[in-house]
Amino acid sequence: QMQLVESGGGLVQAGGSLRLSCAASGRTSSTYTMAWFRQAPGKEREFIAVIRRSGGSTSYADSVSGRFTISRDNSKNMVYLQMNSLKPVDTAVYYCAEGSFIGLGFRASTYDYWGQGTQVTVSS
Repeated sequence: QMQLVESGGGLVQAGGSLRLSCAASGRTSSTYTMAWFRQAPGKEREFIAVIRRSGGSTSYADSVSGRFTISRDNSKNMVYLQMNSLKPVDTAVYYCAEGSFIGLGFRASTYDYWGQGTQVTVSS
């Protein structure tokens, strides 16, 4: 049984940085495709970033491209999201997700496991 736990969220001023972490557990093998999504109150869950199992292929939403970086350490079953130049519009609950495939996925419905989320609040 796969379990994902996010951490690293918090309160930061606009222009600041945070690094989110996602710890995967429940099986000995490395995770497959991993992604980050976010959801603000009253809005749909939004794709942020995705990374393949190898870590060599990534893709980002236009809203965060150039500011956020997704990475992973398969030996530790960890996925990270480095967030720089944060804006108030980035305020949301951030979720990590795992999909049972080796390519890139951009839809929330394609992912099989989800963490509980971690709150990121960016003040102006």
